[in-house]
Amino acid sequence: MSPGDIRDRLARILGSMIEARVVLIAAGVVLTAFTAAGKLSVLQALGGFAVMVAAAVIGMARGAERGGQASPVSPPALVAGDPLLETVIAGIPDPVVALDREGRVLALNATAGSLSPALRRGDPASIALRMPELVEAIRSANATGEPQRIEFSERVPVDRWYEAVVAPVGRSRDAQSGSREFLLVTFRDLTPLRQVEEMRADFVANASHELRTPLAALSGFIETLQGPARDDQAAQRRFLPIMHAQAARMARLIDDLLSLSRIELNAHRRPGTPLDVMPLVRQVVDGLQTLARDRDVAIKIQAPAQPHLVLGDRDELIRVFENLIENALKYGAAGKRVEIVATPGEMPDGMSELRIAVRDHGPGIAPEHLPRLTERFYRVDVAESREQGGTGLGLALVKHILNRHRGRLSIASTPGAGATFTAHIPLLTAEAKPAKGQA
Repeated sequence: MSPGDIRDRLARILGSMIEARVVLIAAGVVLTAFTAAGKLSVLQALGGFAVMVAAAVIGMARGAERGGQASPVSPPALVAGDPLLETVIAGIPDPVVALDREGRVLALNATAGSLSPALRRGDPASIALRMPELVEAIRSANATGEPQRIEFSERVPVDRWYEAVVAPVGRSRDAQSGSREFLLVTFRDLTPLRQVEEMRADFVANASHELRTPLAALSGFIETLQGPARDDQAAQRRFLPIMHAQAARMARLIDDLLSLSRIELNAHRRPGTPLDVMPLVRQVVDGLQTLARDRDVAIKIQAPAQPHLVLGDRDELIRVFENLIENALKYGAAGKRVEIVATPGEMPDGMSELRIAVRDHGPGIAPEHLPRLTERFYRVDVAESREQGGTGLGLALVKHILNRHRGRLSIASTPGAGATFTAHIPLLTAEAKPAKGQA
């Protein structure tokens, strides 16, 4: 407000006061005269004068408002531990910290305390939040009054990524005064998103590599047969089986990729068809007898005589047992036998389950590889896996199929003593009947 505006406003207020004073004096004289003449009692005269005083005060207030708004009363400054602020912030699920203009902590919720245990009410946030980018964002938001957004990462104890938004919050937004109640710092955990992005990038890179390898071999053989070996019958007889094997490998890889995509698309829909599991296992064993004879491996099945029903998808469960038993025949052939044992059991939540364990007596798997065996394209021995015709997606398919069936895969192995892959599938009980609409 300029000095001229202040002078005009004071003049209007003084004018209103003078006008009201003259009116009140005149009214007092008139009321006194009426009282002396006996027209009004003393109480009536006092009551009328009080009404006139009130009218004069209201007129002065309205006159002041017409001349300009009165200066608002500054709200009291927030202090650390303010009950209202604490209550509001406690209801926000994401980590949130409120800071005053000096960067001291006014309030924080429980998730923010878990994110940074060093945060203390009344202490400067820069002591606990030792990220230069975040400290600079707080300074910038306080200086400009504009929200600031940053991303930062922590490498200890594990890699994690976060997004932080620093926003000025308050009842006054006057650019000239620059006054603001507090700064609100909200955090969002970006780690799952980053991990998904990395997994997607790795998946694309691995799939491209796996497809490029047989494709390069096919291209090389085709160029040879079209050029130097055009009329070489011996070269053709040698190259064509290799080309067929490489084409079959590409077909298996594409089939596995499509199957994995389809299973993930329907992961939220539990299959609803009652199936007896053991006939499916025996069907798979019968289909793999040729491979077993080629590897000189005997397959033994041990299962209860009574049926064990589950809610399942027939083709997907056959895919599970094909992968598990075929892997045992290929990678555990040195043990000369594969054992398949089916036993009823109990899940951690108390529900009944059927456990189908496929055990080989081969070289086993080192402990450091066990947690990663169900990752896409992960192999303990890349060269051996490719030699056996594996795509690197078999166990990933098994895991996703069992997850869709609300089951799981467990793996146990000791180097030199073979490996056991166990499929856990919930049994169909009287309490768990197929629901309508399940597929």
